[in-house]
Amino acid sequence: MALLDLLIGFVVSLLIGAFGIYVGARVIVDRDDYEYAVLTALVGAFVWWVITGVFGLVTWIPLLGDLASVLASLLALLAWVYVINARYPGGWGKAIGIGVVAWLAVWVVLVVLESFELIEASAIGIPGL
Repeated sequence: MALLDLLIGFVVSLLIGAFGIYVGARVIVDRDDYEYAVLTALVGAFVWWVITGVFGLVTWIPLLGDLASVLASLLALLAWVYVINARYPGGWGKAIGIGVVAWLAVWVVLVVLESFELIEASAIGIPGL
């Protein structure tokens, strides 16, 4: 049952993260394709996971641990925006705009769902949530 719960949590979280990217893309670049947003969220989450995982390998080293953690977060965020930039038209400025709108949209959805005690506040494909 734990594997099924994990799979359901992953899918729901991915769909919520993709919704945020969909809203961001719709508002910023007028792109109306939810399936495209799902793939973007999945790729962005994978890139985020790889970067934070690689830097997580050196967090046990004194003095490098905190620095590696901060650097990993910054590089992962930059890579996530890069994924959006690569998948949507408009350059870095619009990619950042999509990311900001996506983050805000997902935050609103998670606050509403968490207030009804339906889910825990997190989403795959959106950094920091």
